[in-house]
Amino acid sequence: MPTALAGELKYFIADTERGWVGILGSNSGLRQTTLPCPRAEEAERRLGDVLKGATFYKKPFAGLVERLKSYLAGKRVDFPDAVDLSTATPFQRRVWQLTRLIPYGETRSYGWIASHLGKTGAVRAVGQALAKNPLPIIIPCHRVVAGDGNLSGYSGGIEMKRYLLRREAAP
Repeated sequence: MPTALAGELKYFIADTERGWVGILGSNSGLRQTTLPCPRAEEAERRLGDVLKGATFYKKPFAGLVERLKSYLAGKRVDFPDAVDLSTATPFQRRVWQLTRLIPYGETRSYGWIASHLGKTGAVRAVGQALAKNPLPIIIPCHRVVAGDGNLSGYSGGIEMKRYLLRREAAP
C-alpha cells in the first residue's frame, strides 16, 4: 500500500465552538481529522504518532477550518476537499467513497451501503470499515444508521452522532 512520505505530512489543531479539531494531510489530500475534543492536546493525541513526522502548518487547511467551524455552528457546508485514502484497504476506500456521497441531512443504512457495493452480506464489514473512518464529518459516517433507523456505533459516541444528525436536520 503506498503511503505518503513523512516530510509531506502537515497538521493543524483548530478551535471550534464545539471543541478542538485536529487535521492531518499529505500532498495528496486530507488524511485524518478528529471530532471536536475538549482540549487541543486531546485533538493532537487523537491524530496519533504520525505527528512525529508532520509539520504544524495552518495554510493548507485554512478553508477547511472555516468550513468545519461553520458546520459545527449549524450551517450547511460541503466538504469537496481532496482526500488521501492511500493507507486504507480497497474495501474501506469503496465504503468511504460511497458514504461521502450521502447528502447533507439524509441518512442511509449499513445494508444500503453493502447493497450498493454489490455485497449484500457485508453489512458488518461495512460497519467495521466505517468504524475506521479517518475523516469523520468529511466522510459523514454519522449519516449511516441501522436498518431500522436506530443509531448505532460511532467513533465519537452515540451522543455526538445524534448531535451531528440533529444539526443537519435543523431548518
